[in-house]
Amino acid sequence: MSEPDQRLYFLLQRAAHRLRTAVDRRCLAVAGVTTAQVGALFAVQDRPGATQQELAGELGLRESAVTALVGRLTMAGLLSKQAHPSQHRAVVLELTDAGADALRAARPEIDRFNAQLRELLGEDGFVRTAEALHRLAYDWEA
Repeated sequence: MSEPDQRLYFLLQRAAHRLRTAVDRRCLAVAGVTTAQVGALFAVQDRPGATQQELAGELGLRESAVTALVGRLTMAGLLSKQAHPSQHRAVVLELTDAGADALRAARPEIDRFNAQLRELLGEDGFVRTAEALHRLAYDWEA
């Protein structure tokens, strides 16, 4: 019996791609949004009035990518943009009623996905994995 593959970076990338593809299909079917869009909508819901620059920081994306993402969400009626009260080039983002509806529709799929991961990893493994990924995502310096 051969040892399992231990190329962790490769496995993380492959797992992330497969998970994103599967959950994108689910979220698109029930809510009409991708996981990237769900992430942006949740971030705006958590920080109403955030600027695109702040959203980019929260999502760990370049501002140009967030500009395109916000454009799609605005065109879909899920976000609204308003002029920033003190920064003449900035806009503030707000979740629309349709955006809140999309999040409500996506939530059961996200919860189902997390339940599947909890089953796969066990409760302790789920918590430990979430903690490790959080450290990698926010605290770790390569």
